[in-house]
Amino acid sequence: MKTKHRVLLPLAMALLGAGCTGSGPNTQAGAVSGGVLGAIAGGLIGNNTGSGNGAQGAVLGAAGGAIVGGTMGNQVDHQRGTIYRSQAEATTQIIVDSPPPPPPRQREVVYERPGRDVVWIEGYWRYERRGYVWMPGYWEAPPPRHRYVPAHWERRGRSHVYVEGYWRL
Repeated sequence: MKTKHRVLLPLAMALLGAGCTGSGPNTQAGAVSGGVLGAIAGGLIGNNTGSGNGAQGAVLGAAGGAIVGGTMGNQVDHQRGTIYRSQAEATTQIIVDSPPPPPPRQREVVYERPGRDVVWIEGYWRYERRGYVWMPGYWEAPPPRHRYVPAHWERRGRSHVYVEGYWRL
């Protein structure tokens, strides 16, 4: 039985770590939170099923929770445009002769800062093929040593390309 623990624990740690590479901050936070909650739930279920195998249940719960949490966080990163680590990644396929002017700026209420390590990402008008869509502001933990570059239009030759907001080293 000890051999299973020696194999399952490194496997679970590898799954947790693999889900966090090359992804945005919400993906990472979701994977960690999901892993912790999954480990707790799996441990309780494994211990209370009669087999008394809480450790194996915790490992399996952590792996499943990390995958689900990371997937949910990644979806938020995609919606907010925060997974891009370079301007090349953030550049869209939206190319126009002249960018349309955005609608008037929305008034935003900045709510209480949820932690010391977070920054406020201001709301902005995101351009999509059908036009501008308002993206409200939010607090986010930046990747280490990164700063946020807001979404913008960039001139390329005679055209303009829409670039999503992204984290820059």
